Amino acid sequence: METTQTKLQKPEAMIFDMDGTLFKTETLLVPAYHELFDRLREEKMYEGETPPEELMLSCLGMLLEDIWRKVIPDCSEAVHRRADELLLELELSGLKEYSTELYPEVKETLEQLSRRGVRLFVASNGLEHYVKGVAETHLIAPLFEGMYSAGEHQTASKVDLVRLLLDNHGVSSAWMVGDRSSDVEAGKKNGQTVIGCAYAGFGNGHELAGSDVLITSFNELVTLYDQAEDSE
Repeated sequence: METTQTKLQKPEAMIFDMDGTLFKTETLLVPAYHELFDRLREEKMYEGETPPEELMLSCLGMLLEDIWRKVIPDCSEAVHRRADELLLELELSGLKEYSTELYPEVKETLEQLSRRGVRLFVASNGLEHYVKGVAETHLIAPLFEGMYSAGEHQTASKVDLVRLLLDNHGVSSAWMVGDRSSDVEAGKKNGQTVIGCAYAGFGNGHELAGSDVLITSFNELVTLYDQAEDSE
């Protein structure tokens, strides 16, 4: 099956994943992750060494409940829910304390797309205050018409989250831009074009199979858009 379209159509909207697509997650997650396990040990909810940070980073893009099942599979549901609370608390404080980063050219590229009349959205499997906190801290929140998170909408998959976004905003043509297989699936199962971000390096080489186009830097989106055919 041919997975690459010969010519892209200009979309009315672009929907972006947050972690590994817009936001260099490890600049916030790595310090918060180590602090989280220090806190769990202090609270006598976890014993032993902190699991390797590479394990946590490989789970980016998954729902939190699935992340903890992989990172600390032997812990109880109560420990997993406490880890949720601590991670959000530490990430929100970390946005103020740590020097966190977007990927290069993200803000400038979003501004250029917005000037071209593209409607911009976020769809993330993260928690609501985290997703909005990252966007606000890095001054990109005003560029988005909507920021959708699994945490806010309690969706079971990114497919459902993107469907909700498309329906709520009356969007018929969109590019789903992301770095994980869940982004590819969310775009394709909703009949949209998928732009795979191959610069984050999380996950494995099969993550982006099925994408229409792969980009190696975020600012390639402007060229792709300008070269795409006008929708009929």
